[in-house]
Amino acid sequence: MEVKTRVLVAKPGLDGHDRGAKVIARALRDAGMEVIYTGLQQTPQMIVEAALQEDVDVIGLSILSGAHMTLLPKVMELLRAEGMEDVMVIVGGIISDEDANILKRDYGIAAIFGPGSSTQSIVQFIQDNASVTRD
Repeated sequence: MEVKTRVLVAKPGLDGHDRGAKVIARALRDAGMEVIYTGLQQTPQMIVEAALQEDVDVIGLSILSGAHMTLLPKVMELLRAEGMEDVMVIVGGIISDEDANILKRDYGIAAIFGPGSSTQSIVQFIQDNASVTRD
């Protein structure tokens, strides 16, 4: 039996723009991944709780609100507190190169995809880098 990569797609914070997240969710599904979409205005706690309940391999966060330097470190802190360091976190949104470097280096975000990133590059990154383990 093939084990599918499980991806949680979430919109943290007060960002009401979910078109991109829905496009990514569909592309991941079309690539054979199992996708859980949490919807808009999720708190870091809600995202980590959903990731824990759904036993995901990857969390994909879409953030356009400008609050990435507050919300993303909190998500990573909560994942560590739950012992979920093996869950890969990727982010899509408008994030400066300087902030992206800090988020990757200091907080463990695996990748940041900016405007214009192709869905195929995101799918490929997950396929190449996600560790999928099921009991």
